[in-house]
Amino acid sequence: MIYLLYTLHVLVCVFLILVVLLQQGKGADLSVFGGGSTQTAFGARGATTLLHKITVISFIVFVVTTLMIGIPQFSGNTSVMRDGSAVRKPATAPARRAPGPPPQPARQSIPVAPAPGRTPAGAPVPAPKAPPATPVPPPRAPAPAPGTPR
Repeated sequence: MIYLLYTLHVLVCVFLILVVLLQQGKGADLSVFGGGSTQTAFGARGATTLLHKITVISFIVFVVTTLMIGIPQFSGNTSVMRDGSAVRKPATAPARRAPGPPPQPARQSIPVAPAPGRTPAGAPVPAPKAPPATPVPPPRAPAPAPGTPR
């Protein structure tokens, strides 16, 4: 029964597309060069044609078939999930912990500035400072020879 409904729905869809494409539009004879002189631009249209009546009937059949296909989806009897296969059970049981005391929460360490002259535990020890270098006096100029003016 559902396959017959799907077939009818597809045929109506194709027929509706063809009928709409064959129809003449409201302003089909209007053009820039005065082609709309015989028809009213936005006024009433003439009598409904056979093509228009067929379009309305095919639209009504389209809506009815669409509802007939869609309404059973709202009932709770059908589902896209079959036999609960979407709910996957784990292949193996989760590993159990060995009996014992419960794990202790991690301790938070609060940074504290070290006392002057001490390094905190675990901090890298700075390299010892080299003794200050003794200044080297600049070289002396040679003493002038006796009897020369300065």
